[in-house]
Amino acid sequence: MTIAVLSKSPSPTRLEGKFMGMLVCWILGLGSLVSWNSLMSIGDYYYALFPNYHPSRVLTLVYQPFALGTMAILAYNEAKVDTRKRNLAGYTLFTLSTLVLILLDLATSGKGGIGNYIGVCAIVGCFGVADALVQGGMVGDLAFMCPEFIQSFFAGLAASGALTSGLRLMTKAAFENSNNGLRKGVMLFLAISTFFEFLCILLYAFIFPKLPIVKHFRTKAAAEGSTTVAADLAAAGIGTQPIEKADNDAKQSQRLSTKQLFYQNIDYELDLYLIYVLTLSIFPGFLYENTGTHKLGSWYPLVLIAMYNVWDLIARYIPLIEKIKLKSRKGLMIATLSRFLLIPCFYFTAKYGDQGWMIFLVSFLGLTNGYLTVCVMTAAPQGYKGPEQNALGNLLVLFLLGGIFSGVALDWLWIIGNGKF
Repeated sequence: MTIAVLSKSPSPTRLEGKFMGMLVCWILGLGSLVSWNSLMSIGDYYYALFPNYHPSRVLTLVYQPFALGTMAILAYNEAKVDTRKRNLAGYTLFTLSTLVLILLDLATSGKGGIGNYIGVCAIVGCFGVADALVQGGMVGDLAFMCPEFIQSFFAGLAASGALTSGLRLMTKAAFENSNNGLRKGVMLFLAISTFFEFLCILLYAFIFPKLPIVKHFRTKAAAEGSTTVAADLAAAGIGTQPIEKADNDAKQSQRLSTKQLFYQNIDYELDLYLIYVLTLSIFPGFLYENTGTHKLGSWYPLVLIAMYNVWDLIARYIPLIEKIKLKSRKGLMIATLSRFLLIPCFYFTAKYGDQGWMIFLVSFLGLTNGYLTVCVMTAAPQGYKGPEQNALGNLLVLFLLGGIFSGVALDWLWIIGNGKF
């Protein structure tokens, strides 16, 4: 089958595989963050091993420069990067890094110390590189497909947090009273995360590219001049011979430049940046170190993390209801800026409120984070051609990661002057 034939294929709504595509996108989204969320969910274990090194804050700060730096390079060169190789490399790196995290703990017998802490930090740096490879690659790839695919992918990202929080609570409960129970629960937890990462490699390599609806969109993108989908089309048994190089070069020259896309979508990019600046200035460092001691004891930060993740997941399905999906560019900016009122709310609740109010605030933080993320990500790529949508998808993820990095840095302001440095 050739591109010339497929470009005249039926409407994507009539093609088979849309539901399966959404399911696979959901699992691929889960795999994009399950390793990192696993690391955040075992924060109590690392606080026991490295009590003086602020694990939740330091590990997040180590992760982000690698993610942001790699993403900046990839966003600049997105048109030259083979999407298939990029995504498979990312999921493979996630799988190996999570496995090495288990092996490091086994090799050191679960002991603390600065040497082991540096080893954990090195693995976290690998997580950051893998995140940039996968998240930017997948969003760019899905940006020229149906919006439901992006929504499912980002729902999977949130599901990774909810799943890891749920598993962490179960493993903590199951091993709480056994000898060295905290460590046993963590090892089981990381093994499950490694399995999910390996599953993503198989799904992306062998299942996703062969779905009819995916082949349709990738063929359409190739016909519009995209050069990043060739390997995926080849994996699906589709050749690209009918498109002449001169014709392809002409289409590439007609596409908007990355700079033009940047300026046309500056409000969307700022939305994502500001959404994650706020979220990561509170989550997870503030929740582990600044919320005090309450009746839930050692379960308290785990419950807060879980509530954030659950509501973040629920919120990413709300935009599927068209009547309550926020589409206005001005409305999205107003809603994003309004979230900054949560900063004084968290400050005074941590100082004077009880755990019920804090759980409510964390839930609202997750709800607004998930809802606004999906609204922006599904609205921004509309109206562009395949190559431009891919480039814009990479730009959006770059600003998202930039917001995370800034938020992680600002998170340290919460502990200035309280004697915890």
